[in-house]
Amino acid sequence: MTRLEQIPPTNLNPEQKSLYTKITEGPRAQGPKHFDLTRDDGALLGPFNALLLAPRLGSALQELGAAIRYQTALSARTREIAILTVAARWDSPFERSAHESVGRAVGLSAEEMSEIRAGRVPALEDTHELACAYLARSMVEGDVDNEAWAAWAPVVGAATIFELTTLVGYYATLALQMRVFRVD
Repeated sequence: MTRLEQIPPTNLNPEQKSLYTKITEGPRAQGPKHFDLTRDDGALLGPFNALLLAPRLGSALQELGAAIRYQTALSARTREIAILTVAARWDSPFERSAHESVGRAVGLSAEEMSEIRAGRVPALEDTHELACAYLARSMVEGDVDNEAWAAWAPVVGAATIFELTTLVGYYATLALQMRVFRVD
């Protein structure tokens, strides 16, 4: 049972309304919609409803999430592999469901997603994707040890690892918030 009531758009103060608009009319709402952002009454789903509790912080977090999703050099497949790795490690049903839908759209196979769901790195043909998958798995387990760094950092480079650590940290934050508030 959720610990956070859904906040319908009719009950939002001006700061909340501004954040709500950024979420519902921003990049997440453009193009193909692989998962719903709102309920039928307009209330935000998943992690987005909680952002309204502290609109200034929620806005910054939302902007970081949009930058991670739409402004990094990570390929769509790599991004979704990393997000699903976090969802599996933190047992985050919303992120798993939403991003498996996105994952299918960007070409992840059912077998690849099943392996990620089981906490394993799938057999990936693309070396860059494979390196990012191993690095993301290491990150969700707590750190990238020297052996993993030596194996994978030369493949992807420091800039990609920076983007990947930011993505993993952001989605771990959302997973924690949804777990604490018992968001489905």
